[in-house]
Amino acid sequence: MLEQRDNVLLNFLFSDTCETYQHLGCVLYRYQESDYLLNLQSHLPYRCRVIFSAQCSAEIEAWLSSISIDTHIAKLDRQNDLLGFELSAQTANDVLMASFPTNIAAEIVLIQQPLARLNQPGLLVMDMDSTAIQIECIDELAAMAGVGEEVAAVTASAMRGELDFEQSLRQRVSKLTGADAAIIQQLCDNLPLMSGLEVMLAELKTHQWKLVVASGGFTPFVGHLKTLLNLDAAFANELVIVDGKLSGEVTGEVVDAQYKANVISLCAEQWAIPSGQRVAIGDGANDIPMIQAADLGLAFHAKPKLVAAADASIQNVDLRALVFCLQL
Repeated sequence: MLEQRDNVLLNFLFSDTCETYQHLGCVLYRYQESDYLLNLQSHLPYRCRVIFSAQCSAEIEAWLSSISIDTHIAKLDRQNDLLGFELSAQTANDVLMASFPTNIAAEIVLIQQPLARLNQPGLLVMDMDSTAIQIECIDELAAMAGVGEEVAAVTASAMRGELDFEQSLRQRVSKLTGADAAIIQQLCDNLPLMSGLEVMLAELKTHQWKLVVASGGFTPFVGHLKTLLNLDAAFANELVIVDGKLSGEVTGEVVDAQYKANVISLCAEQWAIPSGQRVAIGDGANDIPMIQAADLGLAFHAKPKLVAAADASIQNVDLRALVFCLQL
């Protein structure tokens, strides 16, 4: 991709042949990612990161070609096939930010706070449904039990604000009364992992990060993920099973939005994870307290309320993008 002659600026960025490039009356200065913290942040306060698939190089090149002020640019090296770079400048370039291409596999992330360090031990707490996996387990269980429409009606009521999370959870689980518990194992055996999850986790593991799932779903599924992905901890709700049948109840403390937020401090204290190194990612409004309790809260393919509350949003690429939101 980067060998294409038309990708002049990207070729400059990803080459090792020169440190500056003259472009339309401005200058691009190439630097190493770590240089920003060492000697650039004091006079280059405006910073953003671009993360993209190689297939989108032409669109990113066209966008980058519209740059009109002196800008520093750094390649972001990560252990996956996405590409990334950082732009930093003395003044904001709102026109450039606003013109970033949409509807392609690319993200632009405005950096407005210190980033967690990728190459130092940290904590990642993930939501499960529609974040770590591609489905909502309660909806899948309901469909397998033949009560999918009834559970969907309760979900719709909760989304209208007529029920809080615990009410919604208990009502939906009650619809599963009498279902064969074997459907749980059937679903565990077929959980579709979110694209990019395993690659992202593997890179974090190389830097001794602690990896946790905190879910408003159910323990068999988070337990399955914990074993499959070698996670450090998993939290979820416990379904009651009697004589091989679902009783339609959950037992123990409900893992609601506040519980998920508390997992951040609980795990950070357990593993002595320092402030600044605590990251959370989720997709729904129920994840807002959790991502706000983290030092860096990420919205992933998320509902608008969570996007508005998060520090950064990943909407158009997969979970491999997460490591590009951390600092080397």
